Amino acid sequence: MAIKYFPEPFRIKAVEPLRMLSAEERAAKIAAANYNLFNLAGEDCYIDLLTDSGTGAMSQEQWAGVMRGDEAYAGSSSYYKLLEAGKDIFNYGYIQPVHQGRAAEKVLFPILLGKGKFAISNMFFDTTRAHVELTGARCIDCVVAVAKDPSHRAPFKGNMDVEKLKKTIAEVGAENVGLIVMTITNNSAGGQPVSMQNMREVAEVAKANGITLDIDAARYAENAFFVQRDEPGYQNKSNIGGMIGVKDANSPLILKIKANCISYEGFFTYGGLAGRDLEALAIGLYEGIDNDYLRYRIGQVEYLAARLDDAGIGYQTPAGGHGVFVDARAMLPHIPYNEYPGQVLAIELYKEAGIRSCDIGSYMLGNDPDTGKQLKADFEFTRLAIPRRVYTQAHIDIMAEALIEIKKRAHTIKRGYRITWEPPILRHFQAHLEPIAN
Repeated sequence: MAIKYFPEPFRIKAVEPLRMLSAEERAAKIAAANYNLFNLAGEDCYIDLLTDSGTGAMSQEQWAGVMRGDEAYAGSSSYYKLLEAGKDIFNYGYIQPVHQGRAAEKVLFPILLGKGKFAISNMFFDTTRAHVELTGARCIDCVVAVAKDPSHRAPFKGNMDVEKLKKTIAEVGAENVGLIVMTITNNSAGGQPVSMQNMREVAEVAKANGITLDIDAARYAENAFFVQRDEPGYQNKSNIGGMIGVKDANSPLILKIKANCISYEGFFTYGGLAGRDLEALAIGLYEGIDNDYLRYRIGQVEYLAARLDDAGIGYQTPAGGHGVFVDARAMLPHIPYNEYPGQVLAIELYKEAGIRSCDIGSYMLGNDPDTGKQLKADFEFTRLAIPRRVYTQAHIDIMAEALIEIKKRAHTIKRGYRITWEPPILRHFQAHLEPIAN
């Protein structure tokens, strides 16, 4: 089939040279990195799809904003610009800047969670799960069942299973649930969006049980794009959306957030960010909800997905908001979950074409915090997270062609990997692995 690529709504003004290592060099580099993609040097990756968080290209307006950044320690003008942008876009009464998402979790979660408490989510991502567990609380996932079938095409596979949510609250007791987390788009489920109807239903359950509702909105604009495109009644609605937003400007939660921010991140008017970053972030919030940009952003992902469709390569369908989550379990069905098929495919992708990606599966999920036993993930994905405004159609084609080549030789990959060393929390960032001999 003819696959159309959505053209970039920008011109390229500056370039960063890339270097392609030889196959022999790539094999040596990943072995020296103990088969952990996070241990690779960035310059040794031809295409870097490890994450789209903080890896996008900035616009000329953002670079100009960097020069205008006010570096005052307290009350900088850049802080107030970010404050106004956040209130304008999100309509929240209070906006607290922090340096990234996990900083927001570190500031917020200890206020609401602790030993004996539970947090329930449509699906926890790695750092969110870790920050829940660091408080002593435990995580419960309630994603809709259809999300667990990557080959089944359905809209809004990131939704919360509302009936399961109600049942879970009844089982553990509402007084023991410190937080309900809605991740949009749902990263661990394949970048899948959440519908407005589902969001309303979850909010009603939270309110009825007196439970705080936290929206993890790292990709709010992409989620809004899917809502506008695919949810009836939203076609003519406008797209609006590293900050913590509190709806009620008079909430007692705000003073606690400020106190934790000062302790962990710095004074609350900069939250661990330089003034130039606050300035660029305020500009980027508006650029991120531009419809032309979002059509291109989602279009890139859908182009790669269409190439994989033609090649018969499975992934979480339909394509998500920030990348393609390749179904490593389907490509490597003979590799068991405790040999980490998602990590196997990620390593093969680097060896094949110098592409760095990451496992979203049992390797990332880690061990049960109470028993220490390896958990089995619902998915064994290899995530190709596409940074914003960075790669071209030619790069996307290289991604597809590399996966096609790996599929051809998948039967020759007999075994996976074992962990030889791991830290107790967020092991996939640092763990050492070795190949299991045939």
